Amino acid sequence: MQENRIRIVDIAERLGLSTATVSNVIHGKTSKMSPRTAQRVWRELEAVGYIPDMAGVWLAQKSSRIIGVVVDDSPKYEGKVLEDGFVTASLNALSREANEKGFFLMVKTTRTLDEVPAFASMWRMEGLILMGFCEADYAALRQAIRTPIVVYDGYMQGCPGVVNLVIDHADGGRQAGQYLKAAGHTRALCLADNNICMDKERMDGFAAAFGPDRVTRWQVPVQARPRQQFYEENFAALRTSGITAIFAVSDFYALECMRFLQAKGLRVPGDMAVVGFDDSEASRTGYPSLTTVRQDAALRAGIAVASIEAMGRGQSCAEKIVLPVTLLPRESTGGVSCQNL
Repeated sequence: MQENRIRIVDIAERLGLSTATVSNVIHGKTSKMSPRTAQRVWRELEAVGYIPDMAGVWLAQKSSRIIGVVVDDSPKYEGKVLEDGFVTASLNALSREANEKGFFLMVKTTRTLDEVPAFASMWRMEGLILMGFCEADYAALRQAIRTPIVVYDGYMQGCPGVVNLVIDHADGGRQAGQYLKAAGHTRALCLADNNICMDKERMDGFAAAFGPDRVTRWQVPVQARPRQQFYEENFAALRTSGITAIFAVSDFYALECMRFLQAKGLRVPGDMAVVGFDDSEASRTGYPSLTTVRQDAALRAGIAVASIEAMGRGQSCAEKIVLPVTLLPRESTGGVSCQNL
């Protein structure tokens, strides 16, 4: 195997060039040579099947073209955060946008931002996109690294050099509340595992539109098994409460609760209407399809990558950008199905 290895010196001899010239082409340092010379080298490299060490190539250049995506591996995901519908949709959209702009994505899951500076500097990243860190100390991270930072749904007073891309969580809840109220429901349940940050905004928006005195809030356990036990223990009270509609702060909780109710013999939407949030793939493919609040993953990904590019050029960007959301009525509330949207 070692005898058949193709070396830079072999390429140089074949082309009558110096090894330095061939090495410069491989590492993208072609500004001081003619395009014809660079093309000759690349044709020969392709012809002989030479595969460069890309990590070394990136690190040797001023521009790595790498964007790091750091996802909060919260205990509630039980080690499966990358399987979450919102995270999956976001990564898919970011991957498409990065490919179009000539970037590479490097994804990392963690429960703390302490290791992020080393992660960013090790690979000379062009930018960082942070996802899921509700109350992280972005200011401290900003001081630790110069890398452009974009945050998905951050909660901070404002941090120079950090672009916070948020959706209108309260309006999403408001749209769901208005829809269920107009459909004739008079008692509703809000479902979440906390009462802070985006979940609070979504429930507050829902209650304001539906009527605060007609809304019950359940804070369910973060872990799956205790959450199922919670549903069992509170099912009888739910049946006698007069509640006929549920608004969950995520599609995950909406679908989970809907399956529980169906297993108990309740009809959705006949006995209970259910609304989620995120418009995940699972919300469209199950039966009944889930009424949900859609956030545009592609729009946010486009703005995220564009912001990183702009900050990399030294341009200033808005510290907070609020993106719109849209309610999608489907079968779980008696609305139109996803096939008809």
